[in-house]
Amino acid sequence: MTVYFLKGVQVHKAIVVFEVEGGLDKSLDGHRRDTMPIVHAIRDAGWGAEVVFFRPEWAQELFTYVTANFDAYISRVNPGHVPGGEGDYLDLLTRLSAAGLVGMSTPAEMMAYGAKDALVKLNGTELVPADTAAYYAVEAFHHYFPVSLSYGERVLKQNRGSTGAGIWRVQIADKNLAAAVRPGTALPPDTMIKATEAVDNHTEIRELGDFMDFCDQYIVGDNGMLVDMRFMPRIVEGEIRILLVGPHPVFVVHKKPAEGGDNFSATLFSGAKYTYDKPEMWRELVDMFAQARPVIAQKLGGDGIPLIWTADFMLDTAPDGSDAYVLGEINCSCVGFTSELDMGIQELVAAEAIGRVMERFAVEIPA
Repeated sequence: MTVYFLKGVQVHKAIVVFEVEGGLDKSLDGHRRDTMPIVHAIRDAGWGAEVVFFRPEWAQELFTYVTANFDAYISRVNPGHVPGGEGDYLDLLTRLSAAGLVGMSTPAEMMAYGAKDALVKLNGTELVPADTAAYYAVEAFHHYFPVSLSYGERVLKQNRGSTGAGIWRVQIADKNLAAAVRPGTALPPDTMIKATEAVDNHTEIRELGDFMDFCDQYIVGDNGMLVDMRFMPRIVEGEIRILLVGPHPVFVVHKKPAEGGDNFSATLFSGAKYTYDKPEMWRELVDMFAQARPVIAQKLGGDGIPLIWTADFMLDTAPDGSDAYVLGEINCSCVGFTSELDMGIQELVAAEAIGRVMERFAVEIPA
């Protein structure tokens, strides 16, 4: 491997891509389906790229090897797939960033942008409803959620889930009771509720207290929390996702839930239909998000933009009757784009990653 010394800085022109073994996101070759396209795109650009698998027992060896041979890392690891939990993996990434490698994305960026309580940090903006809340303790959840539900349908979101797991639409089962409840009144534990999970749109009828006991699992443990957000009825018209590479919007996905019942999930697994559009077709939304991004960065703690990330919006109705957009989630830990490889996103990712290394060293790296 060629090593360049530029202004006293050792530059390898090489980027490591992290993965973990196993998990439902892997293809027959053991990689995520979008990992090797990224690696090949980096190599086609004249840089070195290599996939390295993380195991907790290899952490120190990986640190030594990566710092000696690479300028940057790209994380393609679903935190839920890390053996023994994500702590050791995030610690390695933090150490690599501290050692001078360009991190994409760093644990700080993942936590700032990707944690579900990012919505709570933004509830002073026009992006999310002001009554969006987060519960970090079981006691607070049991105290406040019965009151929150008295105002109308709510959505609970766990911090660790993916593809809709642990995201629940919650409503009072008896419509007459729901209409008669005085907002601000704590509902009793035996109130019958209807809960629909986004992972597959299945619905359960159970007592409020029993359901809350079930949800305690989402709060306990590392990075546990539940976000409590107002249900947006126009979700049935579809969720609108902007996929970005760095600051650049690449495409917009209109994800329409399967019709019928209390369906609200916008995941492919639940039967939602996806339409892929160019950003120009959603100009109002894309421009609004671009204008809001500095505010988002300020509220979430810095402008370290993730390498590959998404922002999901739901439609709402403004007081004047026009469409408005409500932010439902930001994802950046391990955004996949398998269905969009023919759009050339891997080349955009490679160019952005290489550009970040060149910017960091503030020098022209020879070919």
